Amino acid sequence: MLSAAFAVHPAAVASQRHSVRQRQQFCAPIGTATPRRRLPVAMLSVTNAVATQSRESAPASPRKLSFPILVNSCTGKMGKSVAEAAVSAGLQLVPVSFSAIEVPDGKLNICDTDIHIHNPSESERILRSIAKDYPDMIVVDYTVPDAVNANAELYCKLGLPFVMGTTGGDRQLLNKTVQDANVYAVISPQMGKQVVAFLAAMEIMAEKFPGAFAGYKLE
Repeated sequence: MLSAAFAVHPAAVASQRHSVRQRQQFCAPIGTATPRRRLPVAMLSVTNAVATQSRESAPASPRKLSFPILVNSCTGKMGKSVAEAAVSAGLQLVPVSFSAIEVPDGKLNICDTDIHIHNPSESERILRSIAKDYPDMIVVDYTVPDAVNANAELYCKLGLPFVMGTTGGDRQLLNKTVQDANVYAVISPQMGKQVVAFLAAMEIMAEKFPGAFAGYKLE
């Protein structure tokens, strides 16, 4: 079955469908994160699960989630958009990113938050330090194809759950790296909106017409 994205983990459980919380306007005020245990999954969009209730019972208020997201890198168009979307969803944007592109004063302002841009050569030292301040941090990677495997190895080495939004690299090696490290990750063959929509449509087709796509694969 084709899938728009899959979670890689040796002990992964069956996926569940959740109702998506309505997105707020971009650059809404950032919620304050509270300390909590490491999240069981790494995901790009926040969802709320609300128990089914009868019409007679009062609807329960969905639990508001707020956990830290580090977008690597915020200097690109996609990375910046993801950072803005994270803030609009009520997540805490970690004020650190990495890029070989020089920015004025070494900072980039996103939704009234100054993101300090560091050279990729400093990634391990800074990530190791920042992870102590944000123990529930999830990394969202939108860098370049040549950095996919090196970045994934670093995230796994530090035990950081991540979303690999960057296309390219050695995908088989990427999957093996994650599985061997026992780290949660979300990996998609393509994060482009139209491609993700097409993959979702193919998944529905495969469910409705089993066997119709036997022998075919998407590369």
